[in-house]
Amino acid sequence: MALAFDEYGRPFIILKEQDQKTRLRGLEAQKANISAGKAVARILRTSLGPKGMDKILQSPDGDVTITNDGATILEQMDVDNQIAKLMVELSRSQDYEIGDGTTGVVVMAGALLEQAERLLERGIHPIRIAEGYEMASRIAVEHLEHISKKFDFGATNIEPLVQTCMTTLSSKIVNRCKRHLAEISVKAVLSVADLERKDVNLDMIKVEGKVGGKLEDTELIYGITVDKDMSHPQMPKQIEDAKIAILTCPFEPPKPKTKHKVDIDTVEKFQTLRLQEQKYFDDMVQKCKDVGATLVICQWGFDDEANHLLMHRNLPAVRWVGGVELELIAIATGGRIVPRFQELTTEKLGRAGLVREKSFGTTKDKMLYIEHCANSRAVTIFIRGGNKMMIEETKRSIHDALCVARNLIRNNSIVYGGGSAEISCSIAVEAAADKYPGVEQYAIRAFADALDSVPMALAENSGLQPIETLSAVKSQQIKENNPHYGIDCNDVGTNDMRQQDVFETLIGKQQQILLATQVVKMILKIDDVISPSDY
Repeated sequence: MALAFDEYGRPFIILKEQDQKTRLRGLEAQKANISAGKAVARILRTSLGPKGMDKILQSPDGDVTITNDGATILEQMDVDNQIAKLMVELSRSQDYEIGDGTTGVVVMAGALLEQAERLLERGIHPIRIAEGYEMASRIAVEHLEHISKKFDFGATNIEPLVQTCMTTLSSKIVNRCKRHLAEISVKAVLSVADLERKDVNLDMIKVEGKVGGKLEDTELIYGITVDKDMSHPQMPKQIEDAKIAILTCPFEPPKPKTKHKVDIDTVEKFQTLRLQEQKYFDDMVQKCKDVGATLVICQWGFDDEANHLLMHRNLPAVRWVGGVELELIAIATGGRIVPRFQELTTEKLGRAGLVREKSFGTTKDKMLYIEHCANSRAVTIFIRGGNKMMIEETKRSIHDALCVARNLIRNNSIVYGGGSAEISCSIAVEAAADKYPGVEQYAIRAFADALDSVPMALAENSGLQPIETLSAVKSQQIKENNPHYGIDCNDVGTNDMRQQDVFETLIGKQQQILLATQVVKMILKIDDVISPSDY
């Protein structure tokens, strides 16, 4: 309590609310943290699997996003709670490292927190729970290695890669075209991959979209697309064996750096100025022609006079091309970006087998296709769709498929999907729990129960009886000692994921378990939340 005076000298008393506040500590703080983590996991649980539901996310400025991608949902949610932010970071880490499994990792973490809450109520210390979880995660990761399968693929045999990408796309809104999009993703990755070094540079794959057409019209272009058209409508729309000058200097006379004033008081002076300006344009166009350029791509604009002159001198040109696109064009065509006309030489020209302008629909939308480039490693996936939201969701889905194909090139081990890997790990962890004499064995058993939450969520989202379905599949795995049995989400008629061709990458599944365990350990070790007003 404190005494203060206002501007008129009248006294008033300040009561600090801090005395009435109680700060959560110890077990209450841990339970509150667990509740926050579970709340985030509960949101994503219904989006898991091929029959998972989508979420509509509305931004403060009214933009609407429809998606079931875990990383996107959490990225766009306005989360205030610090523990909930850890779950957002967890999903982001999975997205950065693997690119897929962002929903599953949060569902897994939520299940581990739920099991930890029950153990805390039984009086087990959080540190012992964390240690038990760590032991169990090691057992699960080793078991995944044991049940994984390796497969060979190459430039001619891409079917295993396509099947794995189809598994990723089956849970997306684009699953009706999953075969077509999976093939596009795999071909794009193989185009930019260095198979000897097992390295893939995804920056060489450009994903573009344009509203209109249908999803089936999505295509892979072995080159670059630029959302521009020829600067003059009478310029040729198709150029074969193009030699491209890539310029970052404008097609206009040089401007003095200092303040200047030009007095023109006679017609002769104006004519002289005009002729001088025309000579500048003539020289610039002639320099491009002299080095053998058949197409000019410029970062800046040029006025009507330069445009008219370029058209008359039969030199097609494209203006206002962005810096990032210029770099991609330079990489794809093997050209050099030229900052001054004086530096333009034949060696700096880019080369492309075909440059064409393509129109879309009745809206007179046009794009430039630069194909059959000297360095064909740069490719573009061009997406069509009924509306902007569909295109954005397709971009996110293709990003996941590209990441899965990249992960398989780095490590060609796979495990079977449909929750079969989690059920198999759960059985292995449960069996290993008896070997640990300490309190940790309770945490190890709890970890095994948490692993069952992923197949249970898959069954629930597919409209099946979750407990009954999971029990049947688990007993089938134990009876036949076959780790390939999972949840038949698509009602194919068999629980054998090998027959259904449902694959997931081994490193993706291992990363899910390791990341979820790390974050849950961190949350369990927090027993006090201190805000700035507390000190």
